[in-house]
Amino acid sequence: MKKFLLLFLIPLISYSQSEYPQDYFRDPLDITLVLSGTFAELRSSHFHSGLDIKTQRKVGLKVYTAAEGYVSRIKISHYGYGKALYITHPNGYTSVYAHLQKFSDRLEKYIKECQYDKESFEVEVFPSPDELPISTDEVIAYSGNTGGSGGPHLHFEIRDNQERPINPMLFGIDVKDTKQPFVSGVYAYPKDENAIINGKNERVPLRLIPQKTGDYEVEKITAYGNVGFGVTSYDKQDLAPNNNGVSNIQTFFNGNKSLEIDFKRFSFSETKHIKRLIDYEYFKTKRSRIQKLFIQKNNPLSLYKDAYDNGYITIEDSTSSVYKVRIQDYKGNETWVNIPINGKKELLDKQSQEQDISNKSLIYSDQSTTLQSGNVTVNFYENTVYDDTMIDFKVSSDTLHLHEDQIPLQKNFYINYDLSNYKSEHLDKVFIARLYGYYKKPSYVSTKRKGNTLSAGSKTFGIYTLAMDTVAPTIEPVNFQDKKWLSKYRYLKVKIEDELSGISKYRATINGKWILMEYDYKTNMLMHDFNDNIVKDTRNELKIIVTDNVGNSSTFEAIFFRK
Repeated sequence: MKKFLLLFLIPLISYSQSEYPQDYFRDPLDITLVLSGTFAELRSSHFHSGLDIKTQRKVGLKVYTAAEGYVSRIKISHYGYGKALYITHPNGYTSVYAHLQKFSDRLEKYIKECQYDKESFEVEVFPSPDELPISTDEVIAYSGNTGGSGGPHLHFEIRDNQERPINPMLFGIDVKDTKQPFVSGVYAYPKDENAIINGKNERVPLRLIPQKTGDYEVEKITAYGNVGFGVTSYDKQDLAPNNNGVSNIQTFFNGNKSLEIDFKRFSFSETKHIKRLIDYEYFKTKRSRIQKLFIQKNNPLSLYKDAYDNGYITIEDSTSSVYKVRIQDYKGNETWVNIPINGKKELLDKQSQEQDISNKSLIYSDQSTTLQSGNVTVNFYENTVYDDTMIDFKVSSDTLHLHEDQIPLQKNFYINYDLSNYKSEHLDKVFIARLYGYYKKPSYVSTKRKGNTLSAGSKTFGIYTLAMDTVAPTIEPVNFQDKKWLSKYRYLKVKIEDELSGISKYRATINGKWILMEYDYKTNMLMHDFNDNIVKDTRNELKIIVTDNVGNSSTFEAIFFRK
């Protein structure tokens, strides 16, 4: 306890470095590290699990192992991390390198043998410790833009022996940062119907007054009852203009610590609960993430520390109080927000607080709920929603109106369409789609068929309908024509697209033999590298078959020549 009190009195947070080895891991690139994304940064549906390191807007930079070890996993996928490499080290930690362009020669040879053996671009393998040893300072890959990357960069992680990602900066990976975090919004929240903030029983935006020091004052508020607060805050590093995530937030009420949120480590099993940390409804309507400085029920996040009364404060009538927020980045740069509070009990207009709940359905958080109308059934299993929730539910013809995407969900609900009375000669081409955007464009939702029932799971409220796709994918050569000589070409490039349900699978052969074609969904490009040395004949017959998500298939055939 004495040690805790001593640390508490120190103005800057000082992470205990003793539990994390220093000077063990080197930088994965040999350029000055500049970040486009920080650890635990708030993303749309998860916490960012590593550092996104800029690669000077280009691909092909040498990626070095952070320390000696062995390759314990290689995963190549169309989406997500794209080409990713995992190296386990003697100290028990694992470093991860993602969105790679390609691997080093010996690793590339190893994984291509796996791909040709499985006849699949997407593979995941777990080499034994003695298969692919990695030495200190070895070049293991080259940076890229594969998978779900939004631009060239290296995603770098360090995980512990329980596969939990940890902020790499705790291990001495350093980035220049002398700038304070900044705050763009502060909000007050009533805990229950008895709480009042500036005469209201709802989320209330507070007026920020920036100070010359970089801190903030908030215009005095009046409040009564149990109240929580939220902030919209970001950090910037010295060498980049990006708005990045902060590292630590602490709150104090009348000088006593109320809550701490420490973003130094989390588990992948909890990352989806970012929806419980942020104000999800505000994010979906305003595209801004308010970090709630209080803990609501069914919030399993391990980021919280020293939570007194779950971060809520109690304001009594005729009192004067102060609520403070300290926001820090990893380097200890800090920003304070000062909120003076005048305790005042006011009467609310109860009538104005009432909500119209006609034509709404109640979804329970602790039990299963089934909604049914016409030929549509929607199943919500236990713990799908965080709170008991009233939602809009209406079926019109084949269109399901299922509230709006403003309520956070823990897991999928399931939509079922009964097609027993559905008349169509192309019934096998029907799928469940979500309508999105201004023009309500249908987007394929992974659909399963069992008899006359179509089923799909989703974690997003919105408008769903039945759609039909009878048009096969298109296949178009990019850098060659039929009967063309390709002796001087390194790559064979083909563009594939499907307008409605999307690409499900593809297969390419040359002279009847399967060839590896890498697929980049962002550019709709298939590409074969002739350096694989699969093509050895002069005259070659290329055949590509592409299938969409409802089974429509297209075949492309061409002949080319090589010396």
